[in-house]
Amino acid sequence: MKKVVASLLLIGMAVSMAACGKSKSKNTFTVGFDQDFPPFGYVGDDGEYTGFDIEMATECAKRMGKEIVLQPIDWDAKDMELEAGTIDCIWNGFTVNGREDQYTWTDSYMDNTQVVVTKKDSGITTLDDLAGKIVEVQKESSAQTALEDEENADLLASFGDFLQVGEYNTAFMDLESGAVDAIAIDIGVAKFQLEGKEDDYVILDDVISSEQYAVGFLKGNDALRDEVQDALMELVDDGTFAEISDKYFGYDVCTLK
Repeated sequence: MKKVVASLLLIGMAVSMAACGKSKSKNTFTVGFDQDFPPFGYVGDDGEYTGFDIEMATECAKRMGKEIVLQPIDWDAKDMELEAGTIDCIWNGFTVNGREDQYTWTDSYMDNTQVVVTKKDSGITTLDDLAGKIVEVQKESSAQTALEDEENADLLASFGDFLQVGEYNTAFMDLESGAVDAIAIDIGVAKFQLEGKEDDYVILDDVISSEQYAVGFLKGNDALRDEVQDALMELVDDGTFAEISDKYFGYDVCTLK
């Protein structure tokens, strides 16, 4: 009888813990992001996570009645994190183009372009000038995807070397030290990184590609996508989207209708 009672107690505890876990998952919204990707997601001066997408996600969570959980991830492990369920979505300057069928997406909320950053005295003024040069990108980034696209095959083949690093902070240190000649990067990130350094660096006028940003979910997770989509539209309608956008970009980047 003691064994039976003990077994029943263990079963009851397991069911209770499972129920608690399920309840917690329903009341939290875990956002996966790259903490070294300003202005979309990064560590602020106060040591807290901040950024355009972080603030957007936090506001959406409030409207969804959920507790936001900010989960920094290795960008090249984002799919593994999503499939394992450790995050609910990928929200951090996440490009739709070329990934349309790999995730369930919200509508695109902003446009973006891939550009090249180099030193002002490098002699590089166009994409053609990158021939024979060392170009660096963040691994698994939109810039890498764009450069490896068929339409940019000739450009990529012209590089003297094409390097990938874990984060753009490292790429900018490499550019500053002269280890690389140029960085391919999202224009929003480039402008943020170069603020106050315009005398030393330049963004080329030539654009590698144009793209759109959205929030990506595990394929088939339409229910959560719809919740976030509705919350995003609330931010647009009440002016919160424009307010956050102006804070980080100086204008309203919203492409949602």
